[in-house]
Amino acid sequence: FQYLKRFDSGCNLDTFCYEAHSVEGSPAECLQQFLLHCGILDPSWSEIRNFAWFLNIQLRDCEASVFCNPDFVQDTLQGF
Repeated sequence: FQYLKRFDSGCNLDTFCYEAHSVEGSPAECLQQFLLHCGILDPSWSEIRNFAWFLNIQLRDCEASVFCNPDFVQDTLQGF
């Protein structure tokens, strides 16, 4: 949710890193972001859950990768 919210606001996601147990927004805002970005017009709860799960895994792996670390890569992969 935090990544999607910042993406819609036009923030630079390259420098953002999720902090465990940090809470932003309401459950309704979270659901609205998932509905906007999941790519299905009328998703079921399981499709929303699968989207959130997949996105979470991808973002967690991205944060853990040295190749996505802006301090390591510097500006060679700007916007990647």
